[in-house]
Amino acid sequence: MGNNIKEKLIKGTLWNTIEKVAIKSASFVIGIILARLLSPEDYGLIGMLMIFISLSSIFIESGFAKALIQKQDRTDIDFSTTFYFNLGVSLLLYLALYITAPYIASFYNFPILSPLLRVLSINIIIASINIVQRAKLMIEMDFKSLAKINFLGTLVGGIGGILMAYKDFGVWALAGQYLISTLTMTILFFKYSHWTPTLHFSFISFKKLFRFGFNLLIAGSITTIFNNIATIAIGKLYKSSQLGYYTRANQFTDMIAWTINDVLGNVTFPILSELQNDRERLISIYKKSLFYTSLITFPIMTLLAILAKPIILLLLTEKWLPCVALLQILCFARMLTPLSAINMNALNAIGRSDLFLKIDLSKLPIDIFFLIVTIPLGIKAIVIGNLISTVICFFINAYYPGKILNYGPIKQLKDFIRVFISIGVMSIFVILIRTHIDNVSLQLLLGSILGITIYIICCKIFNIISFSHFNIFSQYIHKNNHNEI
Repeated sequence: MGNNIKEKLIKGTLWNTIEKVAIKSASFVIGIILARLLSPEDYGLIGMLMIFISLSSIFIESGFAKALIQKQDRTDIDFSTTFYFNLGVSLLLYLALYITAPYIASFYNFPILSPLLRVLSINIIIASINIVQRAKLMIEMDFKSLAKINFLGTLVGGIGGILMAYKDFGVWALAGQYLISTLTMTILFFKYSHWTPTLHFSFISFKKLFRFGFNLLIAGSITTIFNNIATIAIGKLYKSSQLGYYTRANQFTDMIAWTINDVLGNVTFPILSELQNDRERLISIYKKSLFYTSLITFPIMTLLAILAKPIILLLLTEKWLPCVALLQILCFARMLTPLSAINMNALNAIGRSDLFLKIDLSKLPIDIFFLIVTIPLGIKAIVIGNLISTVICFFINAYYPGKILNYGPIKQLKDFIRVFISIGVMSIFVILIRTHIDNVSLQLLLGSILGITIYIICCKIFNIISFSHFNIFSQYIHKNNHNEI
C-alpha cells in the first residue's frame, strides 16, 4: 500500500488523541455546567430512557460499520447498501418507540417520559444517516476530520443544552443537547467525507455484511441491555434522584475509561483488521494496546476514586454528594473495561465475530446472578455487584483472544505488576494528603499533582516508561520501519 504503517499509526494516534481529549474536555466542562443548572431528578429521567436510545442505535448500525472496516474488498455498493439499511431500520424503530412511549412512561410512573422519549428518539434517525460516513473516515484513517466533526458537534450541542437549561427548560435541555449535537455532526459528516449514497441496494452485499455484523448486533444488544438493566431497576424501584446519582457517577467513570480506550481502539481496529493475515505484527500491536491502556487507565481511575469527594464538592456542589461512594466503586470496575474492549476488538479484527457473540452470551448468567442478588439491597450493592461481575468478565473476555493469540488474562496481568506497584505507592501519598488537609481545593490540587508526580517517578524507577514509550508502537515501528503493508 502507499502509506507505510508508521505514518498511519503516528498520524492516527495523534489526531485520535487530540479528538478524544478535546471532546471529553469539552463534554466535561459542559456536563459540569449542566449539572449545576439541573437537578439529579432531571438526569434520572434521561437515564430511564437511554437504554431505549442505546439499544435502538445498536439495531440501526447492526455491526455493519465494523463489517465495512473489516472487509478487504469493500465497494461503493456496500456503502450505499449499508446506508439505506441503517436509515430504514431507524425509521421503523422510531415508529416503535413513538407508539410504545406512553407504556414506557406508565411503567416508570412518570408521564413526562412519553413526550420526552418521542422527541429524544428523533436522534436515532439523525444518527443513522452518518454511520457510513463515519466508517469511511475510519477506513481512510482520516482522524483529523473525525476530530473536527465530533468536537464541533459536542461544542454546539453543549452550548444549546446550556442555553436551554439557563432558560429553565429542565430535562428538555438534556434532550436538546443530544439532538443538536447529532444534527450538527451529521451535517459535517457529509461535508468532510465527500460521500453521498447512490441509488443502489444489493442483497448480495447485504448478506455478506450481515453475516459478519449479525453476531455483533446480538452481542451489542445483549451488552446494552445488561449494561442498562440496573438503570431500569433503579428507575423503577427507587427515586429518580437516586438514578440521577447513579447516572452521574457512571458518566464520570465512563468518560475516562472510554476516552482512553477510544484513543487506541479507533486507531488499532482498522490496523489490526489490515494485519489480520500477519499474525506476528497483529499480536505486537495487540499487546502494546493492552499495556499502554493499563499504564494510563489504572492510575487515573485510582486518583479519581481517592479524590472523588473533593471533586464532587468543587465541581457539582453538595447536592451531588450521594454519588461519591458510587463513583469510587465504579472507578475500580471501569479500570478493566478498556482492557476487555481491546481483547474483544482483537476478535473482530481477525473476523471472529462468532466468538465475540459466544463470549457475550457466556457472561449473561453472571450478570443476571449479581443483578438479582443486589437489586433488593440498594444502589450501592448494585454497584458493588457490578464491580465483581466486571472482574470476572475480564477473564472471560480475555480467554479466547488469549487462546488464539497466546496472551491470556494471567499473562496480561503479570505484565502489569510494576504498574500496580507504582499505583500503590502513589495511593499512599494521595491518601495522606486527603487525611491531613481539610481544604477540599488543596486536597484536589496537591493530591493530583503529587499523585501524578509520584506515579511517573515510580514508573521511571521500575523502568516502565522511557522516551521510546511515548510512541506506543515504537518497538513495532523500529522492527518494521522499512516495510510497507
